Amino acid sequence: MTDQDFMRLALEQAQHAWDLGEVPVGAVVVKDGEVIACGYNQPIDRHDPCAHAEIVALRAAAARLGNYRLPGCVLYVTLEPCLMCSGAMMHARLARVVFGASDPKTGVCGSLMNMFENRQLNHHTSVSGGVLAQQCSEMLKAFFAARRAQAKAQQPE
Repeated sequence: MTDQDFMRLALEQAQHAWDLGEVPVGAVVVKDGEVIACGYNQPIDRHDPCAHAEIVALRAAAARLGNYRLPGCVLYVTLEPCLMCSGAMMHARLARVVFGASDPKTGVCGSLMNMFENRQLNHHTSVSGGVLAQQCSEMLKAFFAARRAQAKAQQPE
């Protein structure tokens, strides 16, 4: 499978988040070409500010492998990771992170900064962005457009 194939799986996970009313971000963790874990945004549903798609997927992968370190694993996520998620990825020792849409407000894989390029840190994860960026971005834009339309429809006239 290719990066695009794995990103399509992450987009399927993002749809699960949307179905729950969460911001549609999805993630999958791959080791040796096999998906070992999936996750999607659930902070509202779980009442957990850390329940971002990436964290959910990392926790599931660590449980499956029986190790908090995930060497040789690749994480695919539909939106550029934030600082919290990127920190967790570094601690997990991921080999690679692949994201779809850039996040100019909170992304730290090149938008606001590139945390993974900081040579002072002891682990260096490879990052690739822009994989199926248009599809990932369109899903987010459609979600927020629908949310705005719903809010407008609920306003008294």
